[in-house]
Amino acid sequence: MRIGVLADTHLSGELVPDHVIAALGRVDLILHAGDILDMPIIEQLNRIADTFAVRGNMDHPDVTGILPARRFIEVGDFKIGLTHGQGGPSGIVERVASEFRDVDCIIFGHTHNALVQELNGVLFFNPGSPTDRRFTERNSIGILEVTDRIVPLIIEIESPLAGAETEGSVAGD
Repeated sequence: MRIGVLADTHLSGELVPDHVIAALGRVDLILHAGDILDMPIIEQLNRIADTFAVRGNMDHPDVTGILPARRFIEVGDFKIGLTHGQGGPSGIVERVASEFRDVDCIIFGHTHNALVQELNGVLFFNPGSPTDRRFTERNSIGILEVTDRIVPLIIEIESPLAGAETEGSVAGD
């Protein structure tokens, strides 16, 4: 099974851009680790594949009233915990770890920085942000390839406008 993993899209009044959708490729399932902002994002992702999401600290009331703060997803023989995360980047792995017991993988967001780390037999996976560059230099999504094991992949993505000059800029400035 191929799982697309997103977090921190921070899109209000707009949908996930085409270049981000294209980076997902063909996925069987989508997991979103919060800071979605508006529910139409989840509706859009559900048209691609079944989507499970949690709320983040920046989500609007229409999202926080519907989505849980954390959830468990079973994929094959694996148990995955999904949460957003909170607080500063230092110690976030330990904080999200304290939210779950008996899982094989914990997916989280919040920091906007991609992370793949194993700790005490648990895979910690943050896909970064595909659309927001606050706190990070690169946009990314995650892919989990699930067979008899979980293989995490981070895919860096660029906007089609990246590198283009904007009005008022001068080459060489």
